[in-house]
Amino acid sequence: MKRRVPVLIAFALLLVGSAAILARAESSKASAKGAPTPWKLTGDLEESCSCDAACPCWFGNKPTKMSCSGNMAVFISKGNYGKVPLDGLAIAGYVRSPEGKSMMESMGSWDFSYIYIDEKANPEQRKALEAIATQVMPPGAPQEKTKIQYASITRKVEGKEHTVTVGSYGEFSGHLLEGGFGGSPKIVNPLLPDPMHKEYSQGVTTHHKYNDAAQWEFTNSNYMYNRFTVTNKDYEEMAAKMAKTMGSIEKN
Repeated sequence: MKRRVPVLIAFALLLVGSAAILARAESSKASAKGAPTPWKLTGDLEESCSCDAACPCWFGNKPTKMSCSGNMAVFISKGNYGKVPLDGLAIAGYVRSPEGKSMMESMGSWDFSYIYIDEKANPEQRKALEAIATQVMPPGAPQEKTKIQYASITRKVEGKEHTVTVGSYGEFSGHLLEGGFGGSPKIVNPLLPDPMHKEYSQGVTTHHKYNDAAQWEFTNSNYMYNRFTVTNKDYEEMAAKMAKTMGSIEKN
């Protein structure tokens, strides 16, 4: 019997969760309209966590501290969900893995997963952002520890420093590192094939603070940045990769 590789199992579990959310979010729309709602986003990903840079969770390894406490914020420069325009809006998410476990191996049992929707969105845009958020932000916590709420989500760029604020709940500031050959270090093709993280530039936080589902405050921790364009098709392809990976694991 072939040995099962733990990181592949964790990887598959992560994709299972993402695909399950995608399927639930789109099933009702598909039955009502005959097809999933197409969407497309172009914008900026701002992300930070408690790990030392670079975050090992993206490669299936354990966090550098007891748990990985992190967030991601998506700032949409141009986007749409069907015919609903999303230009200038944002979504954010905060999560934490259980102590001693990586994000990937603890998928489904995270301490919490909170999603924040831009409060300036109108009712139609809020529904669209919620549907997209459940596809692009991993559904890693049990349902009773998952929450969607509304907040002001803003970003300020001063020189190399990027500062993101999510209502009164959290704020982080970070800047990219300087690579040895010029420019910032870039991570390409991490283990998880998440379209927004196909590649990202690496930096460090100046500070990172949160006080909603949990309370934490870090400095000099992991910071990531990426300018992206993604569509619903990208996430459907990710779900297909999940199915293929799960099939390979079951055969072994």
